[in-house]
Amino acid sequence: MPHFPSEQLLTFATVLSEGTLDAAARLLHITPSAVSQRLKALEQSTGSVLLQRSNPAKATEAGEVVLRLARQVAQLEADAGRELGLGTDGAQLAVPIVVNADSLAVWFLQALAKVPADLNVTFDLHRDDEQHSTSLLRSGTVMAAVTATPEPVQGCRVESLGVMRYRAVAAPHFVDRWFPELGEGLDSGSGLTGAALNAATTVDFDRKDTYQWAFVQSAFKAEGMPLPERKGPRHYVPASQDFGDAIRLGLGWGLIPEVQCGPEIADGRLIELAPDHPIDVPLYWQRWRTASRVLDVLSEIVRDVSALYLRKP
Repeated sequence: MPHFPSEQLLTFATVLSEGTLDAAARLLHITPSAVSQRLKALEQSTGSVLLQRSNPAKATEAGEVVLRLARQVAQLEADAGRELGLGTDGAQLAVPIVVNADSLAVWFLQALAKVPADLNVTFDLHRDDEQHSTSLLRSGTVMAAVTATPEPVQGCRVESLGVMRYRAVAAPHFVDRWFPELGEGLDSGSGLTGAALNAATTVDFDRKDTYQWAFVQSAFKAEGMPLPERKGPRHYVPASQDFGDAIRLGLGWGLIPEVQCGPEIADGRLIELAPDHPIDVPLYWQRWRTASRVLDVLSEIVRDVSALYLRKP
């Protein structure tokens, strides 16, 4: 059974979080040579190359296994320090979490703000699409994730948080230009069509964002029409607030969380394109199974705060 000194694990995790050996050395208050020696010793004990010496540094497949171990050891050490009354005197535990952009904008930061100060933790947030976030759990890069994946990643537990509802909306002047025949909308059986949606300019968050296209496809299915190729021009706006602002300014139509756009629909600043056809995205909380007061407390807070903003599944 190989032995993994905690200082070597800490150094390895720090190199990956900071990106370079020099940056890790500065944070750990040791020399780059000492960092290199610790990494070499760790690779010798595992018999595997653990690190791609790129910029930024990346873990190999074997390195991902060691990174998970390093994160878990750091977490257990921090928990033990708190139980011994040493938590506020030692280094803060950095908790890496991956969150989708809309959850981050709508409710997740409010959850983090409720974490008790005596836990002495900091948060290293990674933003990724909720359909793709579990890859960071598998690699050991993060300890927890807000994800759309209900199947637990190996070594993790999962629980349902609720449903984030999206509404397809556009600015009034955009509707006047692109959908003059809208009338009462798609739900009335006349006016807005899948073909019109597909031809109009769309705002997508990024190239992983498939919600607008899924909405177009659902319109064609409702009309009994064959699914087309994607046609209309697209803007890419990879920030939640800016994405919504692009739609409000008339750059295109898109799907915005109901909790963000509801008041604007009510007062006419945004026009809902299909009131009876929202898009519901179930969200889940996945976290390591490792016993940890930090993850237990964080999970309880995430559960409580998300319930204020998400619909019940």
